[in-house]
Amino acid sequence: MRPLLGLLLVFAGCTFALYLLSTRLPGGPRTGSPKEPEGRSLWFPSDLAELRELSEVLREYRKEHQAYVFLLFCSAYLYKQGFAIPGSSFLNVLAGALFGPWLGLVLCCILTSVGATCCYLLSSIFGKQLVVSYFPDKVALMQRKVEENRNSLFFFLLFLRLFPMTPNWFLNLSAPILNIPIVQFFFSVLIGLIPYNFICVQTGSILSTLTSLDALFSWGTVFKLLAIALVALVPGTLIKKFSQKHLQLNEPSNTNHINRKDT
Repeated sequence: MRPLLGLLLVFAGCTFALYLLSTRLPGGPRTGSPKEPEGRSLWFPSDLAELRELSEVLREYRKEHQAYVFLLFCSAYLYKQGFAIPGSSFLNVLAGALFGPWLGLVLCCILTSVGATCCYLLSSIFGKQLVVSYFPDKVALMQRKVEENRNSLFFFLLFLRLFPMTPNWFLNLSAPILNIPIVQFFFSVLIGLIPYNFICVQTGSILSTLTSLDALFSWGTVFKLLAIALVALVPGTLIKKFSQKHLQLNEPSNTNHINRKDT
């Protein structure tokens, strides 16, 4: 009970801090749409329409408060990653729209790694018993696969990020239980999620330049999206070839794989 209480206190403190950041904004452009009351706090987008609206608001606000937008984005990203809250893909797309394709990619890769490591540490301190209690079969499956690939653990972790047997959030939570060294964990996230972050950030950068829905289906936009997809496939293909030669990945026929979800 004590670890759960400690986790709830940390979560409440971080939630309150993020709430203050998103509501006590420095003076500048309005943070609400014209149809809503002035002074509305910023929000997490739940669909593409809200994402586009939030992107426009923040790009306008960033003209006068660039550092504050950067701080707010980093805080929101780490909050989602640290507490394994779904929806970071929207923030990746938002990064592309706000910071451009390359700065956005570097920023997302770093924040993904730091946030996942925060999740690792929170699980190590507060959540080990909870994870084992609620997901005993999944933990046992991952424990067996990690031990089978202990000699090539880093490449196995890269494989899990590129071709996940389990959701990324669960891998973050269970990593300390599986005795995965934190340094290998950090760099496996940093490298292994580059293709995924690359696709999301590049997509956000492209979508931010579109002026209408028709532009989305232009030959130029379609070609850019196809090129992004092809580039992102390269590291996955290399890791897959390596895994076929060096990793133990075969599963019993009666074992159910877990579908991939948000990081």
